[in-house]
Amino acid sequence: MNRRVIGIGETVLDIIFKNDEPQTAIPGGSTFNSIISLGKAGAQCIMVTEIGDDHIGDMICNYLIKNGVSTEYVCHHKGIKSHLSLAFLNENNDAQYVFYKDHASVTLDNKTPDFRPTDIVLFGSFFAINPTIRPKVREMLLSAHNAGAWLYYDINFRKTHIPDIPQVMSNIEENMRLATLVRGSMEDFAYLYNLQDTDAIYERVRPFCPNLILTDGANGILFYTTKGCRHYPVRKITTVSTVGAGDNFNAGFIYALLHDITSQDVRIDMAQRWSQDVCQQIGNNISDELVEQLKQR
Repeated sequence: MNRRVIGIGETVLDIIFKNDEPQTAIPGGSTFNSIISLGKAGAQCIMVTEIGDDHIGDMICNYLIKNGVSTEYVCHHKGIKSHLSLAFLNENNDAQYVFYKDHASVTLDNKTPDFRPTDIVLFGSFFAINPTIRPKVREMLLSAHNAGAWLYYDINFRKTHIPDIPQVMSNIEENMRLATLVRGSMEDFAYLYNLQDTDAIYERVRPFCPNLILTDGANGILFYTTKGCRHYPVRKITTVSTVGAGDNFNAGFIYALLHDITSQDVRIDMAQRWSQDVCQQIGNNISDELVEQLKQR
């Protein structure tokens, strides 16, 4: 694997609770979780992010290094505290989140990568549309797109940001236009466009990007392209935690890309495999057992 995976996104310290009791604290963030799993699996990974000048920031950097991810483009902010995320697991082990972060304090004033045609760039969540850093993020995305890189955009829009939609919608749609593939949930498009019909969602996205993965929880996965739509059922498992499920779906899909797997079915199967591996443990990344299985392929 000589292709690079470049993640652009936020980092937080995830504290996971079950029955109001803390279970673990681990560095996280949507793109961050994907990049860590890919680094564990042996991919050449780079993380573009920002952290505070504190102990949590040091934990995040050390965690990246431990998992084989370059920290060359991590921006350290003097006098700023790193972000926290509290994940509360309900009776079905689905997570409800509370975030402690100041989006207005986010800056990206560090150097950024020189993008290559062989790069895969993963980006998403509010970090990718935050007006405070949009000029820098847009500059990177345009540079990657113009270089011919493969861009994977995970919308991952939180309910708490619904009031921001008028201000960020143009950023979301520009991200879709720059992307090679867009992934979003039914929930994302209900928030953004008040749409719940899957074909209507694709018709809304298609002018920007013709390739859409639409996830709908237990109802399955829809993969839209110009050739049509394919439905993939979700395999039933017993979940321990859904924290990182979508992030590792993204990582598994990208892992298949890195290995030149052209079959859409196999890519989705790999994505589900990674996602479900994470769901069967408390944590944000794929297990050491899955890493060993991948090495034996």
